Amino acid sequence: MAMSFFDQFASPSYLGIPLIAIAIALPWVLFPTPSSRWINNRLITIQGWFISRFTNQLMMPLNTEGHKWALLLTSLMVFLITTNMLGLLPYTFTPTTQLSLNMGFAIPLWLATVLIGVRNQPTIALGHLLPEGTPVPLIPVLIIIETISLFIRPLALGVRLTANLTAGHLLIQLIATAVFVLLPVMPTVAMLTAAVLLLLTLLEVAVAMIQAYVFVLLLSLYLQENV
Repeated sequence: MAMSFFDQFASPSYLGIPLIAIAIALPWVLFPTPSSRWINNRLITIQGWFISRFTNQLMMPLNTEGHKWALLLTSLMVFLITTNMLGLLPYTFTPTTQLSLNMGFAIPLWLATVLIGVRNQPTIALGHLLPEGTPVPLIPVLIIIETISLFIRPLALGVRLTANLTAGHLLIQLIATAVFVLLPVMPTVAMLTAAVLLLLTLLEVAVAMIQAYVFVLLLSLYLQENV
């Protein structure tokens, strides 16, 4: 029976156990835990340096109130990068290709930023719905448009991450299938296609890292508007 190209995005299960739970829990096991020693090994040092630099860059535009989110956003960044990268390995499953998982991250975090703004500075939070200097006849229309754009934000976050990873995985599978089909018929074209596949795989590695960064960066920008 021929399998569909989209079967790779179906959530797998084994003996009734959803394997997506293992795929979500696995990244946390891969990272070494820093020890209490004065000097750590190279891997822990590089890991600490990367997390420190990323956290500093992410929290720099935010005021002191927004720094409470540093641990949450940094942990989310590390989780998304690891999950996206592990999904590029053979015989693995990428949880972040599931829209339900991405929306489960996007909606609560976006809603938390909105509620923080409404609680701490309601005037400024509501002022985002109406740009300064708007002509009076356009006020009702702009309020409706800004309200719609506000509620579209979590959908854009989840769909962007899902669409980019799904498209990349699908392209890799299509080109890999073309290589196997062309190899016995046209070996030269198959080798050229394999070179394209290698370049596309490198591009997908970059996309996996960039999309995780963009997801967290946009959340920090939403937080910046409300703190």
